[in-house]
Order: sequence, then structure tokens, then C-alpha cells
Amino acid sequence: MKHNRILAAALVSLALPFAGAHAAQAAGVFDQVQPAKNRIDFVFKQMNVPVNGYFKKAKVDLAFDPAAPAKSTVRLDLDLASIDAGSSDANTEVVGKPWFDVKAFPTATFVSSSVKPLGGDRYEMTGKLTIKGKTRDVTTPVTVKQNGNTATFDGAFTLKRLEFAIGDGTWSDTSIVADEVKVSFHVEAVKQ
Repeated sequence: MKHNRILAAALVSLALPFAGAHAAQAAGVFDQVQPAKNRIDFVFKQMNVPVNGYFKKAKVDLAFDPAAPAKSTVRLDLDLASIDAGSSDANTEVVGKPWFDVKAFPTATFVSSSVKPLGGDRYEMTGKLTIKGKTRDVTTPVTVKQNGNTATFDGAFTLKRLEFAIGDGTWSDTSIVADEVKVSFHVEAVKQ
């Protein structure tokens, strides 16, 4: 009887490291971003009429650890020339100097500085957003949905375009184009 208890204890002690490794692997870090499934959309008002648009190209580097969300990091590099602002005329206009000035500033960037859990699948992400050489702090709520080895990250925030000199000169008249732009994003990532 004593021999069986010793054997059982030995088997358990041998199995524990493998169980721990399996649990660590099951938890994992979501860091393999799926570019084809990502979206960055925006809505602004022109003469009080909502106009929808999106960006076709963005590089997202993400490392999200559900077990330690505060250690999570996000970096977004947005190709401003890939904008679709609803029409070919608008697309030509917004890449020019008064708007995004893509010749001088081809990329907008966001780099996270903190991720705070809010409970359940809700988080708050704060970081630095840089557009046209101007950097501002941005905080956005993010909902994270996990399904097996895949996680989706959805959030939205409002930025004031004039803080980034988007729409200089005559375009700074907010009765023509509103200052507030609602930005939403959807990112998918899988575990290593």
C-alpha cells in the first residue's frame, strides 16, 4: 500500500511540469496579427452629413497576454495614402498638404503605454498617437473576445482633427468639416 502511494506521488510529480507547460501554452500570448481581417474605419461630418471612410493598409504589432494584460503592447503604423474617404475626389484631396500631407508624413502611428483591465472582456488602452508630426495622448476602450487560439480586439475613440493640423487653412472651418472624427478599429490575432 505504501509502495503504491510512493509510486502515485512519483507519477504526479513527473506529470506536474508537463501540466504546467500545457497550461502556459493554453494561456499564451496573442501576437500573430491577421492583416487581412483588420479594419480601421472613420466617420466625420461634412456640412453636418456623416461621411464614412476607412484605411486599406495598416501594420499592427500586438502582444496581448490575457493572464497579464498590463504587460500587453500595441503599435500601429497606418499608411495614410491608403485612405478611402468615400470618393475619388475626396481621396485625392485628403492626401494633400492641407490634410494629411502624405509626402511629408506618409504614416500615422499609435504606440500604447498602458492597458488596464476594466472587468470581463473590457479594457482601457492609452498611448501616443502621432499624425503630421503632432503627438497626442489617446485613451480608448477595447473589447477583447477570445475564441480558442483567436482573439478579436474592437474599440473606438473620437479625435479632434485640428489638434493634428488635419484640414489646415480654409478647411479649418468646422462648419464645413466637423472637428470631431470617430475612429473605430477591429484587429484579429492568434496565439504563437
